[in-house]
Amino acid sequence: MKKIILDLSGGVAERLHVNSAICFKPFIDYLRKRAEEEQTVKAMLFKSTLSLFDSQNVYDQDIPLEEIHQYEVLLEQVYLCLSAPLAAENELAWALGYPMQPVVFYGTSTLYDLMERRKDYNDLSITPKRTEDHHRERLQIVYSLILKKVYNFQVPLKTGQYHGVKNMDTGLHEYYGVQMNVDFIEVTVKGEKPDIDFKKLYTKLTDGAGYEILEGMLPLDLFTFRGITAVMISDITARMAVQHIRKVQLDSHPGDEDERYKSVMLSLKTLVKNNNIEFDLFPFVRVNDEPVYGYVKGGTGVLFSVWGEDRLSTEEFQRQVKGYTASPRFFFSEDITAPEEQGHVFLEYFRKLGVRSLALMPVFYNHKLVGVLCMHTWKDHTFSESILPLLEPAISAVEQLSQIYIDEFNLEIETIIKEQFTSIQEAVQWKFNEAAWNYLYSKKKGLPVKTVPIRFNEVYPLYGAVDIRNSTIERNKAIIADLEGQLNTLLETLSVLQEYDHSALMEELIFKCGKWKEMLQQDQLNAADENNLTIFVKEDVIPYLTHLSKQDKNTAAIIDEYLLLSDRNLQSNRQALETAMQMINNAVAEYYESQHDTLQQPFPCYFEKFRTDGIEYDIYIGQSIAPDKPFNQFHLKNLRLWQLSSMAAIAKITHGLLPEMPTPLHTTQLIFVHNNVINIAFRTDERKFDVEGAYSIRYQMIKKRIDKVRVRDTEERLTQPDKIVLIYFDKADIHDYLPFIHYLQEKGTLHNDLEELVLEDLQGLTGLKALRVGVVY
Repeated sequence: MKKIILDLSGGVAERLHVNSAICFKPFIDYLRKRAEEEQTVKAMLFKSTLSLFDSQNVYDQDIPLEEIHQYEVLLEQVYLCLSAPLAAENELAWALGYPMQPVVFYGTSTLYDLMERRKDYNDLSITPKRTEDHHRERLQIVYSLILKKVYNFQVPLKTGQYHGVKNMDTGLHEYYGVQMNVDFIEVTVKGEKPDIDFKKLYTKLTDGAGYEILEGMLPLDLFTFRGITAVMISDITARMAVQHIRKVQLDSHPGDEDERYKSVMLSLKTLVKNNNIEFDLFPFVRVNDEPVYGYVKGGTGVLFSVWGEDRLSTEEFQRQVKGYTASPRFFFSEDITAPEEQGHVFLEYFRKLGVRSLALMPVFYNHKLVGVLCMHTWKDHTFSESILPLLEPAISAVEQLSQIYIDEFNLEIETIIKEQFTSIQEAVQWKFNEAAWNYLYSKKKGLPVKTVPIRFNEVYPLYGAVDIRNSTIERNKAIIADLEGQLNTLLETLSVLQEYDHSALMEELIFKCGKWKEMLQQDQLNAADENNLTIFVKEDVIPYLTHLSKQDKNTAAIIDEYLLLSDRNLQSNRQALETAMQMINNAVAEYYESQHDTLQQPFPCYFEKFRTDGIEYDIYIGQSIAPDKPFNQFHLKNLRLWQLSSMAAIAKITHGLLPEMPTPLHTTQLIFVHNNVINIAFRTDERKFDVEGAYSIRYQMIKKRIDKVRVRDTEERLTQPDKIVLIYFDKADIHDYLPFIHYLQEKGTLHNDLEELVLEDLQGLTGLKALRVGVVY
């Protein structure tokens, strides 16, 4: 034990101005009570200690700090009574201190050595605190003690503090808990005890604001503090490291995986107290129960290098993961470069990466393998197996972290499915959540289960279509061009083969080829004819040519060349057309995807696009889409301006693709303006939203009939390349759009060629009108 007066705060903490002094009276009173109550052999210890204190005649004395060491024998006896009987002195960081001040005067060598070593550390507050925060914490201790001792009013008394330091040798953090025992402090009042409204006080204390108020109600100079404080300092580095890992789990957000893992790996280093040991976490993520590559390096990335896509094919990766899952084993080697480890083939790649010591630990969650934790060093450092037990407190947290990563991965997959492949979008998700809850509630309560209809009433519809101009005509042209090329190749081949085969069957084949060519040149081919021509080539021509090549070896090379050319050119024009159409549709779809956040920002709306030969979309916006946000007509106007601007942008994008297209294709841009609200409902059979009600169905019918409408009294199609058209019924319908058109014309986005057109009557539709305007490239 050491007798040294030491300020634990290092002189940083400002001392409280309180009337306090060292006194053994509270401790002696405590011993006397315990001696009377104790029925075990401890009673003898307490009685002998009381005799010793009585002999020193210190019961009611205030002992000056500078004289306290004269009573070393009494201090030793206090240590004997308050410490664990079998605990060695070098295992305890324990001391006796001055009441209500951060000063100790007698303690174990361990405590004083710890405080001495602190000079070589960098102080690090676990939570940065201001001066007033420190003051508030000390007031809490003082006033909690006053309320307990004087008013018998118990409030939570925070007597423990945590302190963090950075070990300059390891570069790692170490954490220590400081616990104060204030049971042996007596509080007395000078004069009359002030009255307190404890009901109001408790409310304020609960809110954390009561202790400052108590400074005015109960000035500290009204009280005296007599006694001793017992201080215990313990190394809580392991507990704080695990606590930090769990905090990282709670505060995690998708997208911060890299930073999260760095923080966790640093905590694991802190736990093993070795900065040279590295950690990797490799969670096993699965799609359709098949292992797939993860995409976040959980540490230095060693396991992602060994098992990653840069080294292993998908099949080999899945084979190895399945093999490890079937027999998950712990592996440890202090030195994988040692001769005795050369037989382990799987270590070869670790050695190439420069790994020296290696431990691979399977990670389980709810008895299911969820990943592997890797612990390793680089070339110049090693660790022994004795380090591994230090990880034990964190294993549960690491298991949970692995499962969180897997859950987040699965959630991302579900979110992508929801956003990209289903009709359940974020804007309407809340409605599906309500319906699902009602369904679940009824099911759990044993009530009749009904699927609640999902409807949105009185929403404004916006419809747009980007169509590929004359796609049907272009497709027919491509088919005819492919078939004509095939027939030309066939006729040339048959003409050459006629020198070797003068049979009537050869003449018939040449004659039929000629008839098919005439039909193609007259553009009289239909789907049935195309099928018949394919049958003619496959069932008549090919079998005969195969027979001929076997009969006359001189024809084999000619026939093989024809078959090769025929396969190569069978659908070359159709493939070029499909490639060009795919380029347009992908570009348009990517543009709409890029506009998702822009669309949803002012007010949530439902946006659904679907492919025909081009891409069409429906947008629905209105108060029922987001009941908790006020809907205004300005939100509708904003969406209409976006609709017009986006059509101009798409026209420019598709026009810019022309030089790259194997078959040049143009697009047309159409907007149908409907100025009245409609109702929509989710159809569970088709998993999509559809209009509801007779009036709304008419809107849907109009959309399907206007794509090929013509200008009245002409043969001219309304939709034209390089143009945007807006179809409407009444002049009032385009009231919002006209200012936007003029705005885009002044910006140089649209030409000053606006046309107002009357359209032909369609079945069940009369009175259609349109605006048409050109796009500036």
